Amino acid sequence: MKIRTITTGISLQTPREKEKIKQAANFNQEAKDFFEQYGYEVQTTRIATNPWEEYLQGLSTPEIVSEIQILDPLCRELNVSFFNIGYASQAKTIAIIPDINKNTSVIYSSSKIGDRETGINFETAWESAKVIKRISQETENGYGNFRFCAWANCQPGIPFFPTAYHKGNTSFAIGVECSELVMKAFSLANHDIQAAEENLRILLAEELKQVADIAETISAKFAITYNGIDTSLTSPLDQKQSIAFAYEKLMSGKFGYLGTLTISGMLTRVLKNVPVKVCGYSGLMLPVCEDIGLAARANEQTYDITNLLLYSAVCGCGLDTVPIQGDITIEKIAAILIDMATLAIKLDKPLSARLFPIPGKKAGEMTAFNSPYLVDCQIFAVN
Repeated sequence: MKIRTITTGISLQTPREKEKIKQAANFNQEAKDFFEQYGYEVQTTRIATNPWEEYLQGLSTPEIVSEIQILDPLCRELNVSFFNIGYASQAKTIAIIPDINKNTSVIYSSSKIGDRETGINFETAWESAKVIKRISQETENGYGNFRFCAWANCQPGIPFFPTAYHKGNTSFAIGVECSELVMKAFSLANHDIQAAEENLRILLAEELKQVADIAETISAKFAITYNGIDTSLTSPLDQKQSIAFAYEKLMSGKFGYLGTLTISGMLTRVLKNVPVKVCGYSGLMLPVCEDIGLAARANEQTYDITNLLLYSAVCGCGLDTVPIQGDITIEKIAAILIDMATLAIKLDKPLSARLFPIPGKKAGEMTAFNSPYLVDCQIFAVN
């Protein structure tokens, strides 16, 4: 098992609080070193703040962009590659996000389009669709959407980006990469889903208990609140393994065929019930362009965007790094976001959508990303 991220949350009153940001960066490095002493690889460390509307209220669009731009060189100076300014919840501020995105390189953000208490906000869903479309047109290959998502029903303390945001006193959370444990559990199960579930339950409980113990020690040592582990199953960054190929250890067919929904539900059940303090999504992530197997099956059209929405009903993330045709209308993007929000609110679960309209390309054509984090695959059709 690897540590995908140590994410520290801080509350800002202005982006100019260099000392507070520096303290968070230093803590992340100390925590990383601590985990590495115990043999764990830590792939990334990240910082998330309270929603930027709170510390930039009353400013004009150029002033907001200028203030957030201050963060970019500061992050590079502190060796921070992932910095999340939280979410916007008003249409007028969501509309500013493309300007923030194209004028920064390490700044992530999101939009809130609904929650259990207030329902779906159709105005912010529509504005978020406009943002996704505009970012795709203003950044190379639409890559800017890697740093933006729309979400519904997500709570503070999620360690994964772009959804992450913070509330209250400084705290930290852990996100893990446990795909190799899933592959091992499923490989030993001889196509028996009940055996696979039990294998995974035992393997995760043992490994995550060790991670949790280390995190608790770090919390006590540095007097920083520990929020828990987001146990979500994430795709490996080295792209040598695949969530999809793990599924196929239990299936008679390929990912996307009958049985995919059942395995998705089983995985989420195990991930949500590990006997450690959990936070965030703590479910299954299916990031199409971050997983070599998911990309391969997308090329073979064994599943589509409707299937991904179906799997979201029993898993834990939503639609992640999904490539769609560049000429898609804002109306269709908004419809996808509203479908996602409907599931999140009806089922009372956190879901997000990170969509990649690919400029100049149609469904069935290949993406052409130039990123160490993304795998190229065929673009999904949205009808």
